[in-house]
Amino acid sequence: MMKADSAANRHPPSAICYHLAGIAGVGMSALAQALLNAGQVVTGSDRFLDQGRENLSVLETLRRAGVKLFPQDGSGVTGQTTAVVVSTAIEADNPDLAAAKRFGVSVRHRAEVLAELVAGKQLIAIAGTAGKTTTTALVGHMLTELGANPSVVNGGVVLGWQRPDALGSARKGRSNLWVLETDESDRSLLRFAPDWAIITNISKDHFELDEVIALFRQFAAQVKTGIICGPGVAELICGHTSAVLIEPKLTESTRCEVASVEATSRRLSSEKRPEVASTYSAALPGRHNAENIRLAAALCEQLGYAPEKISAALATFQGVQRRLEKVGERNGVVVYDDYAHNPAKIAAACAAVAPTPGRLLAIWRPHGFGPLALMLDELTDALAGVLRAQDMALILPVFYAGGTTQAKVTSDDLVTALRQRGVQTELAVDYPTLEKKLRAELRPGDVVLVMGARDPDLPLFARQLAGISD
Repeated sequence: MMKADSAANRHPPSAICYHLAGIAGVGMSALAQALLNAGQVVTGSDRFLDQGRENLSVLETLRRAGVKLFPQDGSGVTGQTTAVVVSTAIEADNPDLAAAKRFGVSVRHRAEVLAELVAGKQLIAIAGTAGKTTTTALVGHMLTELGANPSVVNGGVVLGWQRPDALGSARKGRSNLWVLETDESDRSLLRFAPDWAIITNISKDHFELDEVIALFRQFAAQVKTGIICGPGVAELICGHTSAVLIEPKLTESTRCEVASVEATSRRLSSEKRPEVASTYSAALPGRHNAENIRLAAALCEQLGYAPEKISAALATFQGVQRRLEKVGERNGVVVYDDYAHNPAKIAAACAAVAPTPGRLLAIWRPHGFGPLALMLDELTDALAGVLRAQDMALILPVFYAGGTTQAKVTSDDLVTALRQRGVQTELAVDYPTLEKKLRAELRPGDVVLVMGARDPDLPLFARQLAGISD
């Protein structure tokens, strides 16, 4: 069993040492890897260590990479710590913050530290309320295959980039080019002024729609050269940025397993050039992935790469962990795992894998009481709009990792709302209950889609259901 490290003799007194609170999170773990790649000393704490989850794969991998891990009790912070790094998930009463105050150690936001890493670099930032992780992975992978050798920091694991000592959500490049996924949920995307950006879409998620639009307009104003715009984005940010807006046209045909896209975009140039259609495809299901491919390919075109080379680079893309990841098939039932946690992502994921004929059993775990309360109506509309009469929604309780959030709206409320819309829906009180229900219910031709963020047991459950681990 993996043990927490001793606080003594952890690193040389002169070393720059960042202590990351909540290091198992997708954003924090990627930052940890990027800091290690930059030669920094990294320590970290997480509630999962406090809960006895020492064998969590992300923690095991980080430790093999050189991160020293501690319980989230303040023991990982000493007078030698340069800064304690936090995300908005870390609350004010966290013991690591108390230790930082006691030792006079500065507390810094994750995005602030990341912005320092990319200062003076050529920066491509991927933003949007949905699709940005897959699009970041696509851009990072293609530019790597095209020889640009970028550094990449992403909110998801790029399949093919993992090693025993590397999660695969960050890549160390050997050029001046960086590709970053940026986050609007905490407004931290505003810390970046990229040369190029992709904005995949703009919709209500963590804030009301008018707030989201204002946020992306402010971000767009900071982009220096050009913005590749997803559907409807250009009209929302036009007049709020000096960057050139590129809105590639799309005609696409999709089927489960493959998304093909014909994208027409114009090259940013002082010369007038005709628009030329280029066709790209990748082993990614769904219309939303066709959109992601279109945007990523259009950016590479704007950087001067020929369509045939872009297509060849795209052909080797394996996908992103927990982004419509087909984890296995058992007894004629296919199991997918997805990070979907807002209405647009949930609807897109369900639409992409719903079998014909056959049933879709959509499992979702809300990732917080606040987001569920904010988006209850939109979540109900999304699931009711995409699930058919034969399909079923199975809702787990809200994932709660501790803190002061109040449970004003619960999974029971979502189940009630879905039933009122005619959706076959059940509340699964825990994983054993859910597994028992599925084992009795499933038949050949069905598809199971496991969805949700933050809870590390979701991907484990998907793999167990598919027979990969028991």
